[in-house]
Amino acid sequence: MITNLPLFQVYGAMARHSAEGLKVSATNIANADQPGYKAAKVESFEAFLSRTTAQPQGLSTPFRILSADTPASPNGNSVSLEYEMFASSDALGQHNLALSVYSKSLDLLRTAIGRRG
Repeated sequence: MITNLPLFQVYGAMARHSAEGLKVSATNIANADQPGYKAAKVESFEAFLSRTTAQPQGLSTPFRILSADTPASPNGNSVSLEYEMFASSDALGQHNLALSVYSKSLDLLRTAIGRRG
């Protein structure tokens, strides 16, 4: 099937990665006033790709959630709302990019085989 092409698998994984980043940022923001909460982040997409290319599961491997390593406030909470807003915006941009390239690639393949969407 067309969607099994490596290009579609990579951009599908990129969309899943950005969705996971949005989920982690939302969790961090929800716990911003929780004493002792340690902020988390998702591994970079580049690190994910280099880690998964040699694995049998390939791009369906789960993403690693890491410690955000941001300074903690006096109550032990390490969530930075400024960083989370930036991370959320970046993840949204990457998600839109992945979906745009995915859909444009489908359009290009449909055109190449003589079908119009």
